Amino acid sequence: MPADLLPNAESVAQHVAAFERELAAAASPRDAQSIRDRYLGRKNSVTASWMQLIASAPPDQKKNIGRYANELKQAIEARWTQYGEHAAATARPAGAVDVTLPGRLPALGHRHPLTVVRDRLEEIFTRMGFTVVEGPEVEDEWHCFDALNMPAEHPARDMQDTLYLATPMPGLDGDPRERTLLRTHTSTMQIRYMQAHQPPIRIVAPGRVYRRDNLDLTHSPAFAQVEALVVGEGISLADLKGTLLAFAREMFSPNIRLRFRASFFPYTEPSAELDVSCWQCDGAGCAMCKKSGWIELGGCGMVHPAVFEAVGYDAERYTGFAWGIGIERIAILRYQVEDIRLFYENDLRFLEQFPY
Repeated sequence: MPADLLPNAESVAQHVAAFERELAAAASPRDAQSIRDRYLGRKNSVTASWMQLIASAPPDQKKNIGRYANELKQAIEARWTQYGEHAAATARPAGAVDVTLPGRLPALGHRHPLTVVRDRLEEIFTRMGFTVVEGPEVEDEWHCFDALNMPAEHPARDMQDTLYLATPMPGLDGDPRERTLLRTHTSTMQIRYMQAHQPPIRIVAPGRVYRRDNLDLTHSPAFAQVEALVVGEGISLADLKGTLLAFAREMFSPNIRLRFRASFFPYTEPSAELDVSCWQCDGAGCAMCKKSGWIELGGCGMVHPAVFEAVGYDAERYTGFAWGIGIERIAILRYQVEDIRLFYENDLRFLEQFPY
C-alpha cells in the first residue's frame, strides 16, 4: 500500500474534525449514535478498517498503523464523552415543556346545527321588529288549550298526543287549570304575552315542545318550534303572507315563492298550510320536493276572535296573525338531512359538517 494512503497524523486530525462536524449536526441522539458507530464500531468503522491494515502491512509499518489507529480511537472516544456530558447537562427535565416546539391547535367546538338555525331565525325576525320571548315548558291546560280555542274533545288534548304530569303546578289547587302537562306548542307564549301586554304586539316564541310521538325518521317526542304573533289594528292576511315571504327568502333562497293551502287550526280563522317553492329545482320537480315543486313548511292563519276574547282583547278592534314552524324542519331542508334523529345523537362525524 502506498505510504500516502496509510494512517498518519494528518489523517487522524481530518477524521476527528469530520467526526466533530457530523456530531454537531446530529438532529437526535439516534443520529449521534449512528455517527459514533461509523467511526468506532467493531465492524466496518474507520478505526476497525485501520486495525485490519495491520495484518497485511509491511513489518516496518505495522507499529505506526497501530499507533495512529489508537490515537484516532482515543480522540473519537474523548469527543464522544464530551458530547454525552454536554447532552446530559442541557437535557430537559422529565415532564418539562419544550418551548421551541410548534404549538398544537386545540380542537374548537361550535354551535349545534339546530342552534345555528334558531339563531338565524331570531336574527331575521328581530331585524323585522319582532321581540323574542320564551316561557315555561311545563304548562297548564288553560294556556295550552282552552285559551287557544281548543275544546275538551279536540284530538290534540288526547292522552295519545299530550304528555300530562302527575303533579299539579304550585298555587293552582282547586283551579280548573290545575292539570299540568309538557307544552305541545309554543303558542302558550302567545297567550301569556297577550295577558301581560296590550297591542300592538309583534313577537316570535322559539322553544322546545313535547308530544307523544315515536322517534323515527321524521318524528321526535321532543323537538324545537318557533311561533310568531302579530296583533294590531288593520292587520290582514296580506301582512301574514308578506312577512312569511320575506322570512323564506332570507332563510332559503331570494327567488322563493309562497303559497297557502286552506287548512284548519282551532286558534286561527282562516287557517292555511304554508308551502314554499323548491329552491333546488325552482319548482320544476326534483327528489327534494318529491317531484311536486313545493315543500310544506308549517301552519299559519289569522288569529281566531275566541283567542282575543280569552285574553280580554277587543276582537272588533284588533286583528292579528300567527304561524308556527318546526326548527328541525327548517334544518332538515337547509342541510338536506334525511333523518331527524341525527340531530340528537351527538355524533361528531355528523355535527362537525355544519357551519359555525
